Amino acid sequence: MRRILVTGGAGFIGSNFVHHLVANTDAYVTVLDKLTYASSEASLAGLPEDRVRLVVGDIADAAVVEPLVAESDAVVHYAAESHNDNSLSDPAPFVQTNIVGTFVLLEAVRKHDVRFHHVSTDEVYGDLPLLDEIGSDPKRFTEDTPYQPSSPYSATKAGSDHLVRAWVRSFGVRATISNCSNNYGPWQHVEKFIPRQITEVIEGRRPRVYGDGLNVRDWIHTDDHSSAVWTILEKGRIGQTYLIGADGEKSNVDVVRAILRHFGKPEDDIEWVTDRAGHDRRYAIESGKLRSELGWEPKYQDFDKGLAATISWYQENEAWWSPLKHETEAKYAAKGQ
Repeated sequence: MRRILVTGGAGFIGSNFVHHLVANTDAYVTVLDKLTYASSEASLAGLPEDRVRLVVGDIADAAVVEPLVAESDAVVHYAAESHNDNSLSDPAPFVQTNIVGTFVLLEAVRKHDVRFHHVSTDEVYGDLPLLDEIGSDPKRFTEDTPYQPSSPYSATKAGSDHLVRAWVRSFGVRATISNCSNNYGPWQHVEKFIPRQITEVIEGRRPRVYGDGLNVRDWIHTDDHSSAVWTILEKGRIGQTYLIGADGEKSNVDVVRAILRHFGKPEDDIEWVTDRAGHDRRYAIESGKLRSELGWEPKYQDFDKGLAATISWYQENEAWWSPLKHETEAKYAAKGQ
């Protein structure tokens, strides 16, 4: 797999994967990205031009997609509309990108018999009870958990997962799927939970928490997500799904308290806001199949260390996120969040 097409490779998780490929393989990478508000050419800055090429285009445009797939040995599909709040305001782009875009890619890899890996989310499974609601049985999502999406975002990702499975079974497409827990790390848009709270504190405001703050997410550093995807691409069995997680379950309020501690601020210096509609309570990943079958292990097993590195990145790269911040907070303010 010397020639790899990465869709959404100028976005947060996709660009980190491109950096991982350049640092750890000899692959030539083509990035296909629409360069929406959530992606940035700056995220690819410094990468060698003889190894990485950026093509600006839409994954739902077959005329753009097909020639790029035809020249590739593998496609890693990150491109997606992914922000839950935005999907509640306007679901249409989520249907177009997440479902129609995936269909276009699947047709192209089917035509040219190209290896395909589809990057999905644990949100397709819905949510789990909080630990104090279930006592001694801390259930987690597995590859066999039934789908139960609860937002337009997670529903469209669930639909794209089903398309991939159907194309494997019906047409013999050489594809794998991964469902990952919540990512954090550099280059993440300030609308997302961790960078929003970090940048609020940097700018001298209190971080904001939805509802009671007890919603739990299973956090993984994006570097670990990248290494897991590459492991699946190299070693994964065709037609299989692998869940990616790093045992990083934290409640939203505990994450915010950790950020406040890092800045030397009181842990209760929080602004509480109205809960989001359909807010899932808990996500938790059981990644045993990925670890035992493919031998993968996360590097950032200490969440506080990964968080400290992420905070440092945002402190050092204010010029990148600051122009995005005002518009993002204006949108939240209009919704009372």
